[in-house]
Amino acid sequence: MLAENLENLVKKERLAGRQEAEQRALEEKYETVHHLLSFCVLTNDQIAKATGLSVGEIAKLRIEDKH
Repeated sequence: MLAENLENLVKKERLAGRQEAEQRALEEKYETVHHLLSFCVLTNDQIAKATGLSVGEIAKLRIEDKH
């Protein structure tokens, strides 16, 4: 029982750590997109290819940057 509880706790902590890392990676991608958008040279498709985000996400971020 104790071993099982410890195992479950470890799994939860790993999952939480993985989710935090994924969130940080996404935030870093968004920051990269904002920097690339500031150059006003690249298309949404080019930025999507460079960052791995979708063209739709890039378009949304481009609109947000204009406001």
